[in-house]
Amino acid sequence: MVRTRLDTPPHPPVAAAYSYCETVTGQQARNFAYGIRLLPPPKRRAMSALYAFSRRVDDIGDGGLAPPDKRARLDETRTLLARIREDSVPPSDPDPVAVALHHAAGRFPIPLDGLDELIDGVLMDVTGTSYPTWPHLRDYCRCVAGAVGRLSLGVFGTIEGVVPSERARAAGYADTLGLALQLTNILRDLCEDEAAGRRYLPAEDLEKFGCTDGFEDGFPSDGADFSGLIHFEVRRARELFEEGWALLPLLDRRSGACVSAMAGIYRRLLERIARDPYAVLRARVSLPAGEKTYVAARGLSGLDARRAARRAKRQDRRGAPHGT
Repeated sequence: MVRTRLDTPPHPPVAAAYSYCETVTGQQARNFAYGIRLLPPPKRRAMSALYAFSRRVDDIGDGGLAPPDKRARLDETRTLLARIREDSVPPSDPDPVAVALHHAAGRFPIPLDGLDELIDGVLMDVTGTSYPTWPHLRDYCRCVAGAVGRLSLGVFGTIEGVVPSERARAAGYADTLGLALQLTNILRDLCEDEAAGRRYLPAEDLEKFGCTDGFEDGFPSDGADFSGLIHFEVRRARELFEEGWALLPLLDRRSGACVSAMAGIYRRLLERIARDPYAVLRARVSLPAGEKTYVAARGLSGLDARRAARRAKRQDRRGAPHGT
């Protein structure tokens, strides 16, 4: 795919396609939108295109179609992705998401295979895949969220002067942050997913804390150590966040601010859940708009990136791998 200059303004049909994607993002992904508004316009538009395509895939998995119909729709989406990859989407195409994503992939080195992984992950939902252990759940999270982290890195890029070994690590850090966000999502949506017949937490963890009966009725069964289960998963998510934060010093200021804002919002959601585990059984845990704005401003200040850089330097002096 031939790449165009970032400072070349998109033609009107492409600009309209991006506008559609930005509207979808603003309406359906408020946490995501808080982060990407910190990006310069070309990157913000590309991230909106990625989100709109990902949202379409997720909506197929979450919709009311029968499983065979969902699989057929996902196959159609994969075919569309192949058209984008093959440079076969003209600006006149009637699908604005395809037009915008095709244009974004022509401007940025977006690893579109990550969207194939996302489709694979949603197919796991359609087939009712269960997760006996954390490694099994981790594989699912890498498909539906880690891949999105790597796709986003294709838009962000890394700063000049980053040594090749660290540049290679950046994709791993982005992947890990995606896992942290997805595990936080799983904890937040515990009851909603249970009601939909989906149970994501590893079966061995549920058994360990006596929570195998589930939470569809809004509370765990008698004798279950629900708080213990939630705190166990929170610790796992915190470790993923700590490892993934090593990505921030490798990004330019505004890309780092975007990541810091999005990840910071989810990290704060995680800490709210940690303070009151039963909150996830009462209602969907969320942050007020003022707190999200504070997190975005904190990201723009570069404070999180500087802290992550200092932590990485300390680990380098000790010879310890980042994130441990």
